[in-house]
Amino acid sequence: MNDPMRMHKHDAATAALREKIFEYARVRMELDPPPLDGSASWADLRAAMPDTVTEDGIGGDKALELFGDVLAPATMSIDHPGQVSFIPTAPSEASILFDLIVSASSVFGGSWLEGAGAVYAENEVLKFLAREAGMPESAGGVFVQGGTNGNLSALVAARFDAMHKREEAGLPRPARWRVAASEEAHSSIAHAARVMDVDVIKIPVGDDGRLYGAAVEEALAGEWDGVFAIVATGGTTNYGIVDDIASITAVAHAHDVWVHVDGAYGVAAMLAPSTKKHFAGLGDVDSFIVDPHKWLYAPLDACALVYRHPAIGRAAHTQHASYLDVLTDTTEWNPSDFAVHLSRRARGLPLWFSMATYGVGAYRDAIEWNNQLAQRIAQVIRDSDHLELVRDPMLSVVVFRRKGWTQEQYSDWSDRMYQEEIAACFPSKHRGEPVLRFAIVNPRTTFELLMELVERLKED
Repeated sequence: MNDPMRMHKHDAATAALREKIFEYARVRMELDPPPLDGSASWADLRAAMPDTVTEDGIGGDKALELFGDVLAPATMSIDHPGQVSFIPTAPSEASILFDLIVSASSVFGGSWLEGAGAVYAENEVLKFLAREAGMPESAGGVFVQGGTNGNLSALVAARFDAMHKREEAGLPRPARWRVAASEEAHSSIAHAARVMDVDVIKIPVGDDGRLYGAAVEEALAGEWDGVFAIVATGGTTNYGIVDDIASITAVAHAHDVWVHVDGAYGVAAMLAPSTKKHFAGLGDVDSFIVDPHKWLYAPLDACALVYRHPAIGRAAHTQHASYLDVLTDTTEWNPSDFAVHLSRRARGLPLWFSMATYGVGAYRDAIEWNNQLAQRIAQVIRDSDHLELVRDPMLSVVVFRRKGWTQEQYSDWSDRMYQEEIAACFPSKHRGEPVLRFAIVNPRTTFELLMELVERLKED
């Protein structure tokens, strides 16, 4: 029989492997820029990879070699400065390093009893985000896995609140619960609705792509029964558009309906001088999310969910069981009580460490740099003969078209840029028409790189 403790022995081989892994991480962090890398077919990976999950294992040295030589090159580096297609991530060095410490420390971040120090630090960041948004000091929340989980958890709390109010008023439940959102809302809202078995009311946006309170009022006139939440978007994924949060909140609260802001990408822009104005009214909403792994320079994966009244989130999400009584029969801040989860990693700690290391001012400067770069390249596109701006950027997403191109031409050009490891800049759609977009959230993305793409778009 093999030694059952072999995975936990601190022997010479383990120590050597540890140093090799540290060296791999050091070298990867020093790459400037990192390789864009790419993808690979299953068949190619199967041909290159031996069986690795076996009874006896292949050893750490061989596993690390296979990762570096085969698996990593078949995995896109989303921190590459040319990654401007999807909303990328660009974690700071401090956040990456501390992510190693979080893993090495075996911190359980689900309860105050087991992780008080970690939870305290995470809450420092959540309190900062709430204050920056204009919420009261009593606001608070939790870090969850990503925006989809954050939106789902907020909507679960919103429906719980609506159910509780109906019960207190002696009113029956509606035939169907409903959530309203703009037609530009993120796909996670529709997904959350499917999970919760509720209906989604899609409300048209204005010509500028924004949802306004007047449109909400018009769409729901006489049809408010069963509507438990209005979702506004604080920076759409495709266009970077921020809905008119203040007017939406005023209308929703006039009907005693919860307002949630999906700001997974864009709410970080409330830190920057040129874009803070777009978030007027954010302090009056009932909940919002922002993903630090998008535009707050933290590693994957982390979403900050903030409640105006955290007690509602706690009442909606606290799980009860005899083995949990020691945690739930207290007034302590248990992160597991505020979202759809129980076990959780203290995923907010890398952001806390990075903010503590560099200061909030460095974050404001980095986000503002991205904003100004977006405005600068947007002006180049306006002035060009071969390109056309689809919409003036509000934040750091620039959407444009190449005049006269077909979908096939867009795809061929994008594939070529990717294969040459210049950039990941894939086509999107605007009203059914193919377009391109620069999603700029990486401080290492330069004007020169974007200009190279603009020039390469002259190719026929």
